[in-house]
Amino acid sequence: MSTEQVTDYMQGLGLRARQASRVIGRATTAVKNHALLATADAIEAAESHLVEANELDLQAGRDSGLDAAMLDRLALTPARIQGMLEGLRQVAALDDPIGAIRDMKFLPSGIQVGRMRVPLGVIGIIYESRPNVTVEAASLCLKSGNACILRGGSESIHSNRAIARCLAQGLDAAGLPAEVVQVVETTDRAAVGALITMPEFVDVIVPRGGKGLIERISQDARVPVIKHLDGICHVYVDDRADLDKAEAIALNAKTHRYGVCNAMETLLVHQDVAEAFLPRVARLYAEKQVELRGCAATRVIVPEALPATEEDWTTEYLAPILSVRVVADMDAAIEHINTYSSQHTDAMVSEDYTRARRFLAEVDSSSVMINASTRFADGFEYGLGAEIGISTDKIHARGPVGLEGLTSEKYVVFGDGHIRQ
Repeated sequence: MSTEQVTDYMQGLGLRARQASRVIGRATTAVKNHALLATADAIEAAESHLVEANELDLQAGRDSGLDAAMLDRLALTPARIQGMLEGLRQVAALDDPIGAIRDMKFLPSGIQVGRMRVPLGVIGIIYESRPNVTVEAASLCLKSGNACILRGGSESIHSNRAIARCLAQGLDAAGLPAEVVQVVETTDRAAVGALITMPEFVDVIVPRGGKGLIERISQDARVPVIKHLDGICHVYVDDRADLDKAEAIALNAKTHRYGVCNAMETLLVHQDVAEAFLPRVARLYAEKQVELRGCAATRVIVPEALPATEEDWTTEYLAPILSVRVVADMDAAIEHINTYSSQHTDAMVSEDYTRARRFLAEVDSSSVMINASTRFADGFEYGLGAEIGISTDKIHARGPVGLEGLTSEKYVVFGDGHIRQ
């Protein structure tokens, strides 16, 4: 396709999505749940076809030299297909936020005022590699009453097309238009540029992928973007910490999974417990083959640590590498976090309730934790059922974005012939 043809194609998707958004926006909870469960049935029936389509993508990926990590994210294993089915059924079981009215009250004028939760409208989602995101994103948008346009990576085009057919079957079974969920058919990169510059058709963009993709979209979009760029997460071990708890948390936060945005990248330790704590946790990291990069004080206690540079404090490793800093006190820890954190997730280990309250109040991140691993910063773990991503923005959604994050509110007013005097 030429650039003009891609633009025309995307404009057509946008127009149909806008029209479909009015249908799904007024659909009942029962109808939306019917579509979700019917989609699960369609995926289950088409599992062999999904695997065949996915193998086309995997073979193309191997031929083009995709690395092992990318191929792993691309694969639709039986466990991942089962996860897609469970996810659809879990979202169907979630409470429907649409139409809920809160804070309804009578005012002196006699009118009654409240706030009603409503869909955002049309959501554009841009993501890489993982075809299971197609189902996750579509299910959350559908349940929250939104139409969506899904643009997966070119490496997963066959898988996404196969999943799109299942989604269309689910929507048809519930009497909803197929345009409620549209998967972009072209792999032309110009489609992304068009999608993020159609405010007349698209209400919000959600990018899911690497930092480069998200930076590009954030810079070029003419549509609001829900996003986070980095996951530079910290754990601070206070001098009033239970060191057994601190050890478990520090190990889990770093080594449970390396390539995720809520993994710890910097460990901060109070100087009064550093000599007791760092050697014991360093041994555990050594067993996991985690490379430590420490400040001067850290390297006195843990000589095998490499010297940390200024760049280390601002790096999201997504790998078995950890930067470590000994700090004078909690004030120094908070200062370090608020200077270098990406405002994703930061945690403190302490048995001091007063200090914990200060940490919660003064650390400016979308998730702040006391005596818990940063790995809990996740929509499922927060009881949201699922998430469409993490937001570190301060306007609209912040933290894991679930169903409610894909909605807004409008004021509703009830009167009985009331006029303003």
